Amino acid sequence: MRLTAASHSRLTDFEKCKRLAELKYIKRIPEPERPLPPGKTEHANDRGTRLHTGGELFVKGGVELLPELARFKNHFHHLRVLHAAGMVSLEGEWAFNKDWNSVPWMSADVFYRVKGDCVVFASQTKAIVIDYKSGKRFGNEIKHTEQMQLYALSVFLKYPKIKEVTVELWYLDLGELHKMRYTREQGLRLLPNFNKRGLELVTCETFPPNPNKFSCKWCPYKPVELGGTGHCPDGV
Repeated sequence: MRLTAASHSRLTDFEKCKRLAELKYIKRIPEPERPLPPGKTEHANDRGTRLHTGGELFVKGGVELLPELARFKNHFHHLRVLHAAGMVSLEGEWAFNKDWNSVPWMSADVFYRVKGDCVVFASQTKAIVIDYKSGKRFGNEIKHTEQMQLYALSVFLKYPKIKEVTVELWYLDLGELHKMRYTREQGLRLLPNFNKRGLELVTCETFPPNPNKFSCKWCPYKPVELGGTGHCPDGV
């Protein structure tokens, strides 16, 4: 069996360890129950989902802003005004086939899927993509930069009239905003790299492990004695 479509998260896992991608996305082996971190009431991914949903609902109107989003209070209020004016698209789901033409999200010929938290159409030719980050920035710079590039490329492909895309990462806990601006020429120049990496993912037929202390530390499938499910005996 093969992976049938790429996404940023799948590509990250696949390039980190092919065995991880096979167990997670092809065999769909559930992750083990994890104890809560000391002093925490929810896991980081659950909290991230809650904050993303809270931000979306506030922008749509009718609910209060979550306390954890207070560092971006003015930004969220501005988004709410823009949304009421019909200038904001929320929770975008963009899918592309191998020719990088836009197709329905669940289409049988999907090659790449991209999800965006928020897109502001500032004008007929300019768009701003916003991604909410509830985790840390340090140590994630490369991954987050690649994500910004994929957002920019996706908007250019999905909306042919857009000539300039600004991608903003809102680090909700830090109160920091990081942004990059791309012209259409710069954005489309990113396509060959993502295409090559996506093809490597969907054509892969063998999924060897890549055991190392960095990849295996957080892997849910590492040996039982290391706290995993034991589906990958090669974990270290």
